[in-house]
Amino acid sequence: MNIDFSKMNGLIPAIVQDAVSGKVLMQGYMNEEALEKTKESGMVTFFSRSKNRLWTKGETSGNFLELVSIAGDCDGDSILVKANPRGPVCHTGSDTCWDEENSSKTGFIDQLRAIIKDRKNNPSDKSYTASLFAKGINKVAQKVGEEAVEIVIEAKDDNKELFLGEAADLLFHYLVLLEAKGYELDEVMQVLIERHSKKS
Repeated sequence: MNIDFSKMNGLIPAIVQDAVSGKVLMQGYMNEEALEKTKESGMVTFFSRSKNRLWTKGETSGNFLELVSIAGDCDGDSILVKANPRGPVCHTGSDTCWDEENSSKTGFIDQLRAIIKDRKNNPSDKSYTASLFAKGINKVAQKVGEEAVEIVIEAKDDNKELFLGEAADLLFHYLVLLEAKGYELDEVMQVLIERHSKKS
């Protein structure tokens, strides 16, 4: 990452995005020292222009931003920080500085898909997912069928914990099946998008 701090008198914009939801949380400024402290501490740190000093988000409120990754933009004059927020991000108590709700966890599906793909391409004897791929497409498809039956059974009862557990099992094995077939979830989403557009 090659960042040019000289372009704006030593400060560059730092956009913070929730690593799970993908929601943009806030924007601050970093100098070289703030960037290094962020990397070293694992907590997102800015240079506060009003306080004229380094400021670790959450140092007063306890609502820290735990660092996941940092990337510079194509011109080297801004930073994208992906983080896990520990509490509301805005000083107003809102989830984001744009007063948006940040509760969705569906972004984790993309992380899970990447893990599943890695288990397929870099199998390990200790990985359950890799063992499914090793058994072949019939076994993977069978597991999806088994999990589908189990969620139907749980749907007839009124146990939220068991139902959600079976729903998670079904979703996971469905993602494994897509990977085993060589298809992307985005392709499934495109089918849904096209169906929706025809009905609109």
